[in-house]
Amino acid sequence: MGINKIGDKMIKIIKGDITNQETQAIVNAANTTLLGGGGVDGAIHRKAGKELLEECKKLNGCKTGEAKITKGYNLRSEYIIHTPGPVWKGGDKGESKLLENSYRNSFKLAKEYNIKTISFPSISTGVYRFPKELAAKIFKKVALEFQESFETIYMVCFDNQTYDIYKREMEK
Repeated sequence: MGINKIGDKMIKIIKGDITNQETQAIVNAANTTLLGGGGVDGAIHRKAGKELLEECKKLNGCKTGEAKITKGYNLRSEYIIHTPGPVWKGGDKGESKLLENSYRNSFKLAKEYNIKTISFPSISTGVYRFPKELAAKIFKKVALEFQESFETIYMVCFDNQTYDIYKREMEK
């Protein structure tokens, strides 16, 4: 497990299913409609239940890089923070800044709700094709900015390759 620790504040890199996390909030790598989709987004919607979809319908979507919050419903987490990450278009369309905004705005929203433990997926690195190595650098940069405000920040990696990339980045 990759761990970055400052005092009693930790950033942990783990392998697993984000829908099983018992943190106060999990972050959903949502699409801009917030109405569910594939990958992490679809898994969260399926496990949280139909009440999540009903609440999301009232939010009128979410722009890429921004974040909105809902209840966790049937998940172990009290809240779900939804953030649409960018689709990778070669790297010269502001994708890195948008991904940074997705992480930063998720952390800001969590702070507003006094959330102390939060779990993130590797936003945009699945079907949106954002390079995992670059995504790991961006996550690390933003997580370190907010580390003092949280007891534990988790990066929950779905597969071994993603886990290895994030773990290496956090150990630098």
